[in-house]
Amino acid sequence: MTIEIVPADRAEAWLVRIDDMDQSYVDLGDPTRLVFDYVRWIGDVADLVAPPSRAVRAVHVGGAGLTLPRYVAATRPRSSQIVLEPDAALIERVRAELPLPPRSGIRIRPVDGRRGLAGLRDASTDLIVLDAFSRGRVPTELLTGEAWAEMARVLAPGALVAANLTDRAPFADARRAIAGLRAALPDIALAAEPATLRGRRSGNLVVVAGHAVPTAELAARVAGRAAPYRLLDAGAVSDTLGGGAPLSDPRP
Repeated sequence: MTIEIVPADRAEAWLVRIDDMDQSYVDLGDPTRLVFDYVRWIGDVADLVAPPSRAVRAVHVGGAGLTLPRYVAATRPRSSQIVLEPDAALIERVRAELPLPPRSGIRIRPVDGRRGLAGLRDASTDLIVLDAFSRGRVPTELLTGEAWAEMARVLAPGALVAANLTDRAPFADARRAIAGLRAALPDIALAAEPATLRGRRSGNLVVVAGHAVPTAELAARVAGRAAPYRLLDAGAVSDTLGGGAPLSDPRP
């Protein structure tokens, strides 16, 4: 695996590349600047978990350049955040070349997502962000029914999961992941580019789940964004991406 941290399009902005694929855009001068569309969508979810400036408890499954943890730290000071990232070499590079601000409240644990989630207390988290990839795919062990149930266990009342999936029509992988997620958390919404939903190309599918997803508030933010994307409510998710068989952990 090759890791590169290269200058981006403005001073203090950097791209983290893994195996020649852009994984993170980090603006050290303005951590609230979220350039990748799907990251901006997850930022919208983070903004709706709690009123502006109120500290939150967040868990990030997957770290890369720590773009979203930096965003939460900047917009909600005194937040407590845990990043579960098993790639120690990646984190060492990011810490050295893109240092976190003092007293950021961001703690990085060098463990995989499943082991890290298992070590968290029940109802201890306001937001879980799943944005982890290995060779361009979300590791299967993070998409099983058992993995979603583990995330549901650590969510506090009113908390949300925001999961970044990638797929293309007919969305076989996303259907299976969503089936397991819906069994663990009853309410769900999904944001994606219209071209991805129409099957014209592969792309990011940001799935939001919880016991009560603020779909109307998310829709209002969709309408206000320059970059077009479409928000599906729970019924539309069932119509468009339903019918999958949930993934399960391998039997011992």
